[in-house]
Amino acid sequence: MGEMDVKSRGGDRQFATTLARGLEILRCFTPERPVLGNRELADLTGLSKPTISRFSYTLTELGYLRVDRTSGKYQLGTAVLTLSYPLLANIPLRQVVRPQMRELAERLGGSVSLCMRERLKLVYVETSRSRSLRAQRYSDIGMSHPIIATANGRAYLAACTAEERTTLLNEIRVKTPDHWLKWGAAAEEMMAFCQDNGFAYSHGEYRPDVATVGVPYRPATGGELYVFNCVLASYAVKPGQLEREVGPALLAMVTDLSYV
Repeated sequence: MGEMDVKSRGGDRQFATTLARGLEILRCFTPERPVLGNRELADLTGLSKPTISRFSYTLTELGYLRVDRTSGKYQLGTAVLTLSYPLLANIPLRQVVRPQMRELAERLGGSVSLCMRERLKLVYVETSRSRSLRAQRYSDIGMSHPIIATANGRAYLAACTAEERTTLLNEIRVKTPDHWLKWGAAAEEMMAFCQDNGFAYSHGEYRPDVATVGVPYRPATGGELYVFNCVLASYAVKPGQLEREVGPALLAMVTDLSYV
């Protein structure tokens, strides 16, 4: 939700615009841009620089931002961790699947992760990484990637109900039309593949140095739809290996889960 989205909620009397803007400022910080100044935050949010200055001062006083001593700009503060930890602690699936994830990561020489949806992205909430030098570091906890562009996201879309999938795809078309133009056709093709085979895959499509497989998973008791993901270095993956070896191996792990 950017500034345009916040403005569109102006008629909603229950919607706290000031709170929404403060949270959007925090969302501007990513692994690719961990340090931002007031001018950059103003450009990213569409808010005026004086407004950003008040928000950044308040967020710093509360511990959600801190000042980078080298640049004088802002970074996320440790108070952000106190918000995210309760969420992670209340996903029991993370603890249950760690042994299986660790074993498969070592066997395949990559990383195996658990993902959840956050708006139009999937975010990593658990990761086991092989000790192999080929293991990729693009799946650390908290990292996120666009649903439409990745094997993870396409596996998620394939496992949604028809109504959920239509709603989400329409949202992607409207809010990220550039993503849809670039990846929409390939995503629809891979969704169909996943529905037939139980997994989706991508070899260097989103990142040229990464090959990935995604398998959707919903506990037997219902509730949250998750995606398990395997990441490998693309240069180490042989033609057909994702379809014949990695995908079936990850699917077998997910199928055998005892979590209900």
